[in-house]
Amino acid sequence: MRPLLASLPLLALLGGCSYLPTWDSLPTVTGEKVLGFVTPYRVEVVQGNVLTKEMVARVKPGMPKAQVRDLLGSPLLTDVFHESRWDYVFTIRRQGTAYQQRLVVATFDGDKLKELTVPDDLPAENDFVAAINTFKPDRKQPKLELSEAERGALPPPKKSAEAAPTAAAEGPAPGRTYPPLDAKTGTGS
Repeated sequence: MRPLLASLPLLALLGGCSYLPTWDSLPTVTGEKVLGFVTPYRVEVVQGNVLTKEMVARVKPGMPKAQVRDLLGSPLLTDVFHESRWDYVFTIRRQGTAYQQRLVVATFDGDKLKELTVPDDLPAENDFVAAINTFKPDRKQPKLELSEAERGALPPPKKSAEAAPTAAAEGPAPGRTYPPLDAKTGTGS
């Protein structure tokens, strides 16, 4: 009788397994959710150079390599076998935003810029910031500053009837001694 009673919890546990999804029906971890209900944390990955329309507009054919590097930054990829080509690759993967990848290619003739190949979807700076902004617009943002009308409506600070004496007039608090700041002269300078 005892072995039968001891095996009842095991049988109940095995009977509950029929309610679990089968191995073939489980979603993959690469999807948005694991097991259909858990959303894993995804690490924010930003790689490469952020280039905007404003930055690329400053670069003109005929500029030396050093000036292009000053305006666009160091390229992510430089090929030893193709020294005349610089690849500016940018990728960003953030939770809550779409995956972004862009490639800007600078081609040189000797030390001078020959051509800058720019993708059509290269955003302006404001568009780029808006694309990666994950703050919800419906959330109320805290107010950081008062307007002039609000400042004027504030009551003036209360003045106490007995003005507190200043610390400089009294000197240091009784019973406190401080070591000299400079061991040789006893002064701070």
